[in-house]
Amino acid sequence: MENVLPPSSTAERVQLRSALRVLPAYKPGRFPAVSDVVQYKLSSNENPYPPLPSVRETVEKSAAGINVYPDMACAAITEAVAKRWDVPAGSVSFGAGSVEVASQIIRAVAGEGDEVIFAWRSFEAYPMLTALAGATAVHVPLTTDERHDLPAMSAAVTHRTRLIFVCTPNNPTGTSVTAGELHTFMESIPQDVLVVIDEAYVHFNVDPSAAHGIDFFRTYPNVVVLHTFSKAYGLAGLRIGYAIAPDYISAALRAVAIPFGVSALAQTAALASLNAEDEIKARITTLVAEREKLHSGLVRIGWDVVASDGNFLWLRTGEATHELEEIFTNAGVIVRAYPGDGIRISIGTVEANAKALEAAKNAFSRFTATTQRTGER
Repeated sequence: MENVLPPSSTAERVQLRSALRVLPAYKPGRFPAVSDVVQYKLSSNENPYPPLPSVRETVEKSAAGINVYPDMACAAITEAVAKRWDVPAGSVSFGAGSVEVASQIIRAVAGEGDEVIFAWRSFEAYPMLTALAGATAVHVPLTTDERHDLPAMSAAVTHRTRLIFVCTPNNPTGTSVTAGELHTFMESIPQDVLVVIDEAYVHFNVDPSAAHGIDFFRTYPNVVVLHTFSKAYGLAGLRIGYAIAPDYISAALRAVAIPFGVSALAQTAALASLNAEDEIKARITTLVAEREKLHSGLVRIGWDVVASDGNFLWLRTGEATHELEEIFTNAGVIVRAYPGDGIRISIGTVEANAKALEAAKNAFSRFTATTQRTGER
């Protein structure tokens, strides 16, 4: 936790919200430092490929109109997404990335005295967004195999629960929830509790048993599905994501959204990306193959790493995390470290992944020596 409020003093100050005293700080993926060594940024789950030529061309043409406000209703991309998923346009709402849409959901549903449940460790923004809304975050530990403990999450529901996030595939562990597990879970949840199925990484999930949020949206009245154009579509820098929700929920999200929050460039790029899905799928296939290759390499080294359904892999490194992060950094591989928990390695280019595997071999030797010395294993 990071205290963002200044220390008290006798001088009069504008009073800030007390929630800021315990506001969790969001830590973005680290950028490479200036160095003579070639560095690979594998810390932010970004798509390593540049925009498709057709998408880039469309955005460049659209740039001539950035002197005017974007369409606040996001009409064209709303229609396209509604058609893509065969849902009413009134069930689709947008924000500056799915994290901003998640913020809209929390602000629309939860406030002081309410509770928001999510697995932990999961997406780092959940507790931050919950605290900003004045609600209470309820962290439910993952299982020993890094998966959502859905029975424990169901048991955590109280009369104060307003919202539950299910991140599948889960960031940062990469594990996903099966359709059967999620149906059992949904049947145990009161219908006045909203369940958000966060599918930021769903495009990389090729597990046939995995839950698909859209099926649950069609089946249960209290489900919202979150998608983003940041990951598979490679538009992280433009910030656009959306929710598929019951129409009255979507109306509430639009009511709390920042006016003109989704730029015209983002809307144009998203629409062009939907029109180029065959090319996008080819890139996804390549990234999934690279993920499997890196996973196999890590296992051969000796790492106990769970299979991932996202575009990243998770190393449970515990108290050795900081020390091992330095090994990756010194090798020119920038990873995402979660102090005391583990290291997430995003899937990059073939060259980047090979470099990450080389660094992981050195890190494993240090990890083994450290854990044997401390008795952690």
